[in-house]
Amino acid sequence: MKQEEARPPLVPVKGIPMIKYFAEIYDEVERFEAHPDDLLISTYPKSGTTWVSEIIDMIYKEGSLEKCKVQPIYMRVPFLEFAVPDVPTGIKLLKEVPRPCLIKTHLPVQMLPKSFLEKNCKVIYVARNAKDVAVSYYYFYQMAKVHPEPGTWEEFLEKFMDGSAKKANNGGDWVLFWGKTAL
Repeated sequence: MKQEEARPPLVPVKGIPMIKYFAEIYDEVERFEAHPDDLLISTYPKSGTTWVSEIIDMIYKEGSLEKCKVQPIYMRVPFLEFAVPDVPTGIKLLKEVPRPCLIKTHLPVQMLPKSFLEKNCKVIYVARNAKDVAVSYYYFYQMAKVHPEPGTWEEFLEKFMDGSAKKANNGGDWVLFWGKTAL
């Protein structure tokens, strides 16, 4: 990534702070057409997304490590809203994978493409202790230059708690959604 592109500020999309590059392709994400048999793995960042993705992919591949090793996890379980310069977007990868497929996201439920709900796709929601997530996310923020500068631990923790570090999906979003759909 070029120096001038490093550490861009988060960009609000529908009131939700997003990584600049993710925000730039959100219109395309919103138009994504899920298939009825697609499975969505929905998590807050740093909550076990890759771990769960590997397990579910292995189940889909009938426990065959050889089948799983053919491609890296980001190609086997594309990240729906992923976008960074000079790397294929999650949407591009999803156009190339066979269906049904596994898809991961950090979007809150209200920002998911409507097709996931219309097609009645299955969803696995993963939650992790918020204290563990905050620590892991802080170190990830330091490493991943697509995020703004995290500042000190204390500064980051304040942003994490008030939702301005990144308001991704959280259990409350899904609980409210399921409550409304059950009525």
